Amino acid sequence: MSLALTLDFLHDLAAHNHKGWMDENRARYHAARAEYAAFVDELLRLASAELEPGLHGLRATDLMFRINKNDRSQLDPEPYKRHMGAGFKPGGRHAPRAGYFVAVQPGGGTYVGAGRRLPDAAELARIRQEIHYNAPAFHSMRQHPDLLRHFPEGLDTSQTLKTAPKGYNRTDPDVAWLRLKSYFVWRHFPDSEVLRPDFPARVLEAWQAARPLVSFLNEALEES
Repeated sequence: MSLALTLDFLHDLAAHNHKGWMDENRARYHAARAEYAAFVDELLRLASAELEPGLHGLRATDLMFRINKNDRSQLDPEPYKRHMGAGFKPGGRHAPRAGYFVAVQPGGGTYVGAGRRLPDAAELARIRQEIHYNAPAFHSMRQHPDLLRHFPEGLDTSQTLKTAPKGYNRTDPDVAWLRLKSYFVWRHFPDSEVLRPDFPARVLEAWQAARPLVSFLNEALEES
């Protein structure tokens, strides 16, 4: 299993991120995408057998995100993402639930992640309620040595509310966690590790460490 074509293509795309270059290099794009799809297929095989049975029956195309940017702002001149990514969730990449993610990007931008990133307001309310009602389980899960061994920074705290969310007191002992806008862990890998033949197994190992987090979030999200 190699991702050399993918990394090489994305490296060049970053330097020539416009439609003209993509049109001229369409064959390279398709070759890189096929290589990445094979990587996703291998992860899907491993994950459906050892991590999430609900992935059975899905294909790589159900999990892979488009390389085109759909939400480009006027200040963003680049039409294409600088990575190739996939979301591993029963129901496919856009299913409204927590799941597992991998994105390949050269220059150390490759990341492996898990959880629910930027859920909508209703989902956030359910997650916060679960943390409030079940704080000991939440803290035990987020501080578990296995999780922190694979994701040393723990939950992403880069995006938070400035104050307590509506319905919660600013003096709540868990307010720092209730203020989060995402419930997600991730870590980056250098290109040298991405090119190792055991990289799919290492991705799966990281996801397995995050499985309690994903389960906790999905229990909250599936409550009526």
